[in-house]
Amino acid sequence: MKEIIENAWNNRELLKNEETIRAINEVIRLLDIGQLRVAEPTADGWQVNEWIKKAVILYFPTRKMTTTEVGIFEFHDKIPLKSNYEKLGVRVVPHAVARFGAYLAKGVVVMPSYVNIGAYVDSGTMVDTWATVGSCAQIGKKVHLSGGVGIGGVLEPIQAAPVIIEDGAFIGSRCIVVEGVRVGREAVLGANVVLTNSTKIIDVTKPEAVEYKGFVPARSVVIPGTFPKKFPAGEYNVPCALIIGQRKESTDLKTSLNNALREHDVAV
Repeated sequence: MKEIIENAWNNRELLKNEETIRAINEVIRLLDIGQLRVAEPTADGWQVNEWIKKAVILYFPTRKMTTTEVGIFEFHDKIPLKSNYEKLGVRVVPHAVARFGAYLAKGVVVMPSYVNIGAYVDSGTMVDTWATVGSCAQIGKKVHLSGGVGIGGVLEPIQAAPVIIEDGAFIGSRCIVVEGVRVGREAVLGANVVLTNSTKIIDVTKPEAVEYKGFVPARSVVIPGTFPKKFPAGEYNVPCALIIGQRKESTDLKTSLNNALREHDVAV
């Protein structure tokens, strides 16, 4: 399938061939059931499977717009909705929407929210109310995406990494994580933390600050912050994220965001 997808990527005329369409459809089907992933953990870190992202992009021009009716609701789109939730062991609360080609593992709870094609959401994770999981985002086991969280999607450029939220992380209300940022295992993001690939993530727990970009270390507790920056018009405070501590080993992995922050004397 990889060879067929790569050939079609380089020559879009091949999208007219039945063999090409079958290969693209099979990739999307395997994404839907979790047997393929856009990105996967390896012994050397996360590996992005670019050819699978290409298949997702090529899926769109091979599809026709169709109308889907669910009771009084109507949708008009190229991508069908995910289905068979009872068989999958996934709890889906109205009006949650997941597209076909998004994987939801057994035990996932999806409140009224949105999960896009190519995303991978592992077992025991909660996608809370009005959260969005963008295309190809990778969400680990027992993650909590709180209300209004925005997890960015990525299809192009092909070489761009998706957002990755590792096992046990807690993403606080109204957080935004985009541009391929990786949040490490069991990290806690306080409400309204915004992380892009250029956001300074500053560990302020030691005498000398340590700066990260695009990565939150495992078990870090993070809150929104600012730092001064000079511009031609003067000096202004611009957003950053502050690592104020680590989750304690004694902390229950199911701890609430409030408890994790209170351990570090941060007002909720």
